[in-house]
Amino acid sequence: MNRVLIRAVNLRKTFKDRRKGTVEAVKDVSFEAVAGEIFGLLGPNGAGKTTTLRMLATILQPTSGTAEIAGFDVRKNPDEARRSLGFLSGDTGLYARLSAREMISYFGSLYGLNGDKLREKVEAIGRKFDMASFFHRRCAKLSTGQKQKVSISRTVIHDPPVLILDEPTAGLDVLAGRNIIDFIRSSRDEGKCVVLSTHDMGEAERLCDRIAIIHDGVIAAVGTKDQLFAQYEAHDLEAAFLRAVQE
Repeated sequence: MNRVLIRAVNLRKTFKDRRKGTVEAVKDVSFEAVAGEIFGLLGPNGAGKTTTLRMLATILQPTSGTAEIAGFDVRKNPDEARRSLGFLSGDTGLYARLSAREMISYFGSLYGLNGDKLREKVEAIGRKFDMASFFHRRCAKLSTGQKQKVSISRTVIHDPPVLILDEPTAGLDVLAGRNIIDFIRSSRDEGKCVVLSTHDMGEAERLCDRIAIIHDGVIAAVGTKDQLFAQYEAHDLEAAFLRAVQE
């Protein structure tokens, strides 16, 4: 069996709102994801997907519960957990005045790479994503697809075993979206653990090895497509999803 690289245990996150009082964004989320797997977190906007991923990525501190990334507890060892993951979202920003190469180098340095090792990594990733034609161009001048390649590169420059992707194809055109999908599949083939948040049923059905349906801050069901179809007597993921959240 492949190694468990993400373990979420009773994750809960509450926020204070002036008008609504205490808001439970995530109520009780537990799951495991393994190396060589695309694990989908499927749910509508407001279901708790982004909050869950931000807790996994150590951006948010859980109100209660915890998670492990490659064996490191996100509460007790956040720095080690962070070094073991790459986080990417559809609105990942780039520094407009830096070139593509400078941007990737900067993030490599944040992960402790330097000197010849950093230069070798940056050149290798430039070749991998075919960025020679725009590697020295400022990020402000790049096309959407080129920016997306830079965003992917800064996410994986330190070669993390875990990738956390929050709606990474949202708002992208077909070509830019294809770059992301190819990247997700190749990452799984390299043995990485990929957690993909999406509200797109078709994307989840095409890409994910297993899917967790999240609704109202809780996991309603987890399984492969076929397991979910069988459990809810459904012929497609949309039908299975609707039945899961209505139970």
